[in-house]
Amino acid sequence: MTESLGFLLSDVSRLMRRRFDERARKSGASVAQWRVLKILQRQPGLNQGQIAELLEVEPISCCRMIDRLEESGLVERRRDPADRRAWRIHLTDTASPVLADLHKLAGEMIEDALQGLNPEQREQLIESLQTIRSNLTSVPEGKEAAHG
Repeated sequence: MTESLGFLLSDVSRLMRRRFDERARKSGASVAQWRVLKILQRQPGLNQGQIAELLEVEPISCCRMIDRLEESGLVERRRDPADRRAWRIHLTDTASPVLADLHKLAGEMIEDALQGLNPEQREQLIESLQTIRSNLTSVPEGKEAAHG
């Protein structure tokens, strides 16, 4: 069960990213760019290193994403008042309608993905995934490594 569950979760995640990316491309954003925008919507003023860590990408890759978002007028870099070498990333007003469009696209894609599941099944799926996430985030680091 462990291998098939892991494969299934990975496959569903990959397919959801692909379907979203197909839909989002029409609006000019990629999944990665959308994730940066959503992170900044939830936590404004993060620096590039913090964003890269949350995205699980190399800082240079994150820098390039932020460069493209800045060129599009969706984010801006502001000097960190506590560290003049660092920049804090903030959404611009231009990002609000883009985020609204992408949120709508995501909702439609999720609705398509959940077709055939009744409201009770959908709620149970969400609860189960939240439990799995909680279990995985609360695992002590040494225990995780010991089990490979």
